Amino acid sequence: MTLRMSCAFNTALDSHEHARVAEQLGYQRAWFYDSPALYADVWVQLCRAAERTSRIGLGPGVMVPSLRHPMATAAAIAQLVSLAGDRVAIAIGSGFTARLAMGQRPIRWADVAHYIQVVQALLRGEDAEWEGAVIRMLQYPGFAPERPIEVPWVIGAAGPKGAAVAREHGVGVIGAPRPVPGFDWSSALTFGTVLDEGEDPGSARAVAAAGPGASVLLHFALEFDQLDMLPNGKEWAAAYDDVPERERHLALHDGHLAAVNEHDSPFVTGPVLAAGGLALRPDEWRRRLDELEEAGATEVAYQPAGPNIPRELETFAKLFD
Repeated sequence: MTLRMSCAFNTALDSHEHARVAEQLGYQRAWFYDSPALYADVWVQLCRAAERTSRIGLGPGVMVPSLRHPMATAAAIAQLVSLAGDRVAIAIGSGFTARLAMGQRPIRWADVAHYIQVVQALLRGEDAEWEGAVIRMLQYPGFAPERPIEVPWVIGAAGPKGAAVAREHGVGVIGAPRPVPGFDWSSALTFGTVLDEGEDPGSARAVAAAGPGASVLLHFALEFDQLDMLPNGKEWAAAYDDVPERERHLALHDGHLAAVNEHDSPFVTGPVLAAGGLALRPDEWRRRLDELEEAGATEVAYQPAGPNIPRELETFAKLFD
């Protein structure tokens, strides 16, 4: 197996410490989610992680253009580069959790491409235009690293439009749960837990660690009208019928990829976790990793969850021994 072992964090107040643990365990990169309605500030936690590590790659995965003015993003990237240097990579997308959790649909890929172009121009030290005005990074020495600032860009893609943006403006892609083939850098975002010997997939520990990964399948299916992809999708979605439609996105994304909320809890069971490939024995996980590699993944980005993140990181890292 030649997959690179990376991780992803649903950015919490202690994710910077978990990045340090991941570095010690041999993870090559740590992506930090950028969803302000759900998680801690991605740039603050990335900079804290940079100060506690020396080798592991760091970057937002994925950030969403509509959340910030491109100048704010360029300045944030520059700040992270000042601490982590060439360890920095930037992943960007059209917005799944970050926008849906606030009741908005993903933005157009054309807008993502334009945003990338503007931020990249700013980091090169060039003038760019935004909202009808010419903008430029004006920081003197001591306020930001010297331009040009070069960082690799990875695109959070799932379909052909995102892949096209990746080919034009990036060096690779990150996708979930399947990789996007045809790229030298294709990261597959992966959720779940490695079962202890003899542990039932429905144990309280396994549900806490792998349950959020099951919930996200419903969130995706319901938001994009693909409930048939889940065996009990319609029944699961009906659990949200008592929530007013105007507020349904708030309930649906409650605990997204961090915890199992009260609406999802009755449906997140051992059989569901086992069937979804989210609570597996080590040998089953190794087969799963082989399948991801055969499908075109060059990197697996494992997102741990539950109350014991170091345990999840350690047991997953052992799969690569």
